[in-house]
Amino acid sequence: MDHALLVDRLGEQIREKRINRGLTQAQVAQLAGLTRQKVIAVEKGTLSVSMLAFARVLGALDCEFEVVPARMPTLEELGDMF
Repeated sequence: MDHALLVDRLGEQIREKRINRGLTQAQVAQLAGLTRQKVIAVEKGTLSVSMLAFARVLGALDCEFEVVPARMPTLEELGDMF
């Protein structure tokens, strides 16, 4: 499984959680002790973002990492890769 796709999926899930909780990126940034730009990078699945930044954002959303078997990429995800 492509590592970039996995990080992208994590960013999407984080964005969905934030929106479902009714929080802005600025609010999450304040709760996580990060800049809004860093939260944007986390949600985009930017590969250069540290695991600590992902963990801080997840903590601010009262979430945690969970390791599950990877699913096959969707056609849309495959299109984004090329």
